[in-house]
Amino acid sequence: MARPKAPELTERELELMQIFWEEGEQTAADVRKILEDRGRDLAYTTVATLVRILLDKGFLEQTNSERPFIYRPVRTFKEVSGSLVNDLVKRVFGGSKEQLLVSLFGDQKRLSRKDREMLENLLEEQNQ
Repeated sequence: MARPKAPELTERELELMQIFWEEGEQTAADVRKILEDRGRDLAYTTVATLVRILLDKGFLEQTNSERPFIYRPVRTFKEVSGSLVNDLVKRVFGGSKEQLLVSLFGDQKRLSRKDREMLENLLEEQNQ
């Protein structure tokens, strides 16, 4: 029996989406070449299947009707990453953002100046 499709991204699907977010509209062949240039040698059929899955899941859309087909992201990096982080917080930390932060920063004795400034800026924005 086939495993049902996950509504969110698998690791390989996320790898392809990163390319679309970074590079914009691409064909499956373009994505395969970019992966190859980055040291990841996947067969064209594998990349084409992943693109089709991303299309079916609503993460990509086809922008033309003639071959080679060109695809572009429908969902933004911010939207997808936010959804993945929210899911992580719910599933792993019982919905507690505090527990996530403790996990991220609890083992460090001191935050770097850059990390501290970033957190202070985020907290300041939340209070406005």
